[in-house]
Amino acid sequence: MPLERVPLRDAARDVPASIRAVAIVRPERPLPVRVWIVDGKGRDLEVDGVAVAWTSRAVNVRYLDAGGREGFVWVWASAVSRK
Repeated sequence: MPLERVPLRDAARDVPASIRAVAIVRPERPLPVRVWIVDGKGRDLEVDGVAVAWTSRAVNVRYLDAGGREGFVWVWASAVSRK
């Protein structure tokens, strides 16, 4: 059964599109990470996720919110720690 998606009103905030509009690396397997996100309510949250793509300055992370819903967000590379 597919996971429910995080609604747009609650979705984490992406970095500007221009930051991620460069050569994107997509690994064969997503890498487990710990990541700081800013959710739709403006709260800073540290969550577990997997890095599904990255550039030299940003990382695309798949994460689950507190309700178990799936979200994707582009964050600054400095907001991500590999597990």
